[in-house]
Amino acid sequence: MRLPDRFASRLPGRLGERTEQPVVSMVRLHGVITATVGPVPRSVINANAIEKTLERAFAPDRLAAVALLVNSPGGAPTQSALVADRIRGLAEEKGVPVLAFCEDVAASGGYWLACAADEIYAHATSIVGSIGVISQGFGLDGLIERFGVQRRLYTAGTSKARLDPFLPEKQEDVDWLHDLQGELHEMFKKWVSERRGDRLKVEAEPFTGEVWTGARAVEIGLVDGLGTARGVLGKRFPDAELVAVEGRRPLLARLGIGPAPAAASVLGADQLLGITQAAEIRATWARYGL
Repeated sequence: MRLPDRFASRLPGRLGERTEQPVVSMVRLHGVITATVGPVPRSVINANAIEKTLERAFAPDRLAAVALLVNSPGGAPTQSALVADRIRGLAEEKGVPVLAFCEDVAASGGYWLACAADEIYAHATSIVGSIGVISQGFGLDGLIERFGVQRRLYTAGTSKARLDPFLPEKQEDVDWLHDLQGELHEMFKKWVSERRGDRLKVEAEPFTGEVWTGARAVEIGLVDGLGTARGVLGKRFPDAELVAVEGRRPLLARLGIGPAPAAASVLGADQLLGITQAAEIRATWARYGL
């Protein structure tokens, strides 16, 4: 056996070998949606991280459908929109249906991603919705005053220091933020309305930022039905091979080699940043009791 044939014999048909069996690609969208790199591999979702995975998912010749396994509490609106737009672009290019399956939570930006699908399913216990916009921060001006710390800030432009956490809050800045949130909220509402169409029960007020169980989300029209990915796909595409498509890990990670741990007594800037990111990610999940 030639060397290339030996390697090819170990590769499943789903990775490129021609077969008469249709394929359903399954893509896992797990994590907080953010443009930053996560402290743990595959702990975040963004357009750059998911691009190659989506391309591979839509690549098979005999592709019958693509399934999105969504488990996300949301995050950055722009990254949510970029990933969803890419999914829609590939779906239209390939002419295949996309089905989304909400797992523990598909909330806020996570639900934005689910709406990239033609059909959405959830488990009865899934947390779905949160169609709104949130901003958060701290007011530290009283703290630095208590310790006698002076805040020295120099700007060119009257709006450069809006909502600086070390300066007293101004009502005009809060009003500006509310206007910005309102604009983003309208974009979110428009996206959901366009994708869900007349399936959405507007009288149930789905745009308040509230979350619902999957069972209730069916009644509101946020999802099309209850079920698991393998259960629904097995019935819809009984002859298809269900193929999990994952992002490629770095070579060192595939070999089981990670970065050396930092000394217990010394934390560098990168380690502190990683701790901060991990705390933010944990807090985002915690909003939904996860």
